[in-house]
Amino acid sequence: MKLIKGEEQKIVWTTHSKLKMRQYRFSEKRVLRILRHPARIEEGIAEGTFAAMEITGTKKHPTEAWMMYVVYKKPKAIKIISAWRYPGRTPLGERPLIPQDTLEELYKLIK
Repeated sequence: MKLIKGEEQKIVWTTHSKLKMRQYRFSEKRVLRILRHPARIEEGIAEGTFAAMEITGTKKHPTEAWMMYVVYKKPKAIKIISAWRYPGRTPLGERPLIPQDTLEELYKLIK
């Protein structure tokens, strides 16, 4: 999904996403860059969500920066649900492993 420059879309940040950004030391600009220029987009863990990824790290210590979001048509808005750093590289088409307690918390945030 590419954001059209002419269209104004409101970005909504959940409390969970702000906490995770602080935990992984991601800035708002970093997360928005992942949203606008992802290396890969996958189906999100929760229903109706998307996960975007940016490759980070080095050859010796590869990592990925991920963010999960929902797109609302009316009003035009994007809700940033979560952001995290994944150690290593995930294979194409496979979801990264997420602990069960984190999944439960994410389902509560979406509803």
